[in-house]
Amino acid sequence: MDALDRQIIAALRENGRATYADLGRKVGLSASAVHERVGKLEATGVIVGYHAVVDPSAVGLGVTALVSIHPTDTADDDELAVALAELVEVESCYRVAGDESFIVKVRVATVDDLERSLGRLRRIQGVARTRTTVVLSTRFEGRPNTAAAGPPGDA
Repeated sequence: MDALDRQIIAALRENGRATYADLGRKVGLSASAVHERVGKLEATGVIVGYHAVVDPSAVGLGVTALVSIHPTDTADDDELAVALAELVEVESCYRVAGDESFIVKVRVATVDDLERSLGRLRRIQGVARTRTTVVLSTRFEGRPNTAAAGPPGDA
């Protein structure tokens, strides 16, 4: 992967619906050259998918919480991760260092729904306890991380 690939990735992270011609103009390549590079990035697993960014409140998910999962002494992290993935309200799951094994991002409609969700989390085999932080507001989220593209103007 070279600097042009990194620029293409950065551009796609900003706008996943950009055409190959748009990308080409942005990085100084032809549309066909960009198409070939994007295909290689997909084939090698660098680009793993495309998705729509949706406002959670607009689809009725107005409550976000970050939940730390503290495991039991006998918990199996892989089994715990599989069980967490089965909960539709768990949007993201991070394996972390520290007392907890995982931190998950949960999105639900109401605080009552959050309470029920926390009950389901606590009943998962291998969960000793949870610690929940309710998000009051989101300043930014899911923004493109262009650090891999290098400093601005560095091609």
